[in-house]
Amino acid sequence: MNPTALTVHQKSRVLDIAFDDGSSFSIPFELLRVYSPSAEVRGHGQGQEVLQLGKRDVGVMALEPVGNYAVQPTFSDGHNTGLFSWDYLYKLGSEQAALWADYMARLRAAGFEGDAGREPGAELPGVPTRHMGCDKPH
Repeated sequence: MNPTALTVHQKSRVLDIAFDDGSSFSIPFELLRVYSPSAEVRGHGQGQEVLQLGKRDVGVMALEPVGNYAVQPTFSDGHNTGLFSWDYLYKLGSEQAALWADYMARLRAAGFEGDAGREPGAELPGVPTRHMGCDKPH
């Protein structure tokens, strides 16, 4: 699967991508960020995934090509370690409804109600906040 068009829409915060099989998708930046293929999000093995919070308003500051097989976004929250292959972007686009449902279910399982957990600054309920440079809960 190869892309035929790729457009970043800053205002609506979506990535439009079209493929050579005629498929096209509008993938929200939030979905890209919470399903980043990076170790920070996926962990280093099964069951080590890290639930991403507060990504509703995340932006894409840059989108760099990686060879002829992927792109590497830099998100407004500083995350830039995920390489999004064409196949992975196709998967995100084609399975978008199921992925959103899974993300919302994981937020509910973590103690968030409704749409909570997606807003900037969201933190896991009942988990003490740790400040940068300090190992003590506050």
